[in-house]
Amino acid sequence: MFTGIVSGAYPITRTVIQDGLLTFAIDLPAELMDGVEVGASIAIDGVCLTVTRFTTSTVEFDVMQQTLNVTSLANLKVGDMVNVERSHRAGMEIGGHIVSGHVDGTAEVVSVEQPTNNYVITMQMPETWMKYVFPKGFLALNGVSLTVADIDKKNRTITVYLIPETLRRTTFGSKKSGDRINFEVDRQTQVIVDTIVDFLGNLAQHKQLSGDEIQKIQNQLLLPKE
Repeated sequence: MFTGIVSGAYPITRTVIQDGLLTFAIDLPAELMDGVEVGASIAIDGVCLTVTRFTTSTVEFDVMQQTLNVTSLANLKVGDMVNVERSHRAGMEIGGHIVSGHVDGTAEVVSVEQPTNNYVITMQMPETWMKYVFPKGFLALNGVSLTVADIDKKNRTITVYLIPETLRRTTFGSKKSGDRINFEVDRQTQVIVDTIVDFLGNLAQHKQLSGDEIQKIQNQLLLPKE
């Protein structure tokens, strides 16, 4: 389990590409190496990965094809910076929100704006996942717990605002249009939405409500307001 409060951004130092498998290594500072062991879970750009090998200053991971298909990790190369978060420990503060590290997919950056004292990123989401995203709701983006500021349901875009501390600790300051961002929707929100949809579907199946009535209720409850 993670909280979406990343410790920092650190460089990829080695990659090995094999058929259906990517192995890569990251250099980490001493404070993040404390307690690392084979089998430990660490979030890399929001993806929960298992430590397979380590030294006093380096951790190594193996990434299978399924994860490469769903996330942005397939594009990693030596020198790239990635967001890193160690797994949450009992008793520690949850500064963001509960994040599993099981990434749902990638969103594409469509614009980066820098008005005075602000940093604004807008990205396009896959249509099937938009129903789980709401204004003021949580979303993990490259492992960072962020609040959704605006939603454009017609264009399937979401907008987030980043404070200077987030830019300092993460890789968001280097993002540009066309880049892919790993996202994970809030699981509690997903459960609520799916439960409502299933419940309404059962009502329709038993003809307690018409299809038009079901659609109207879904639109009122689940679609972001303009």
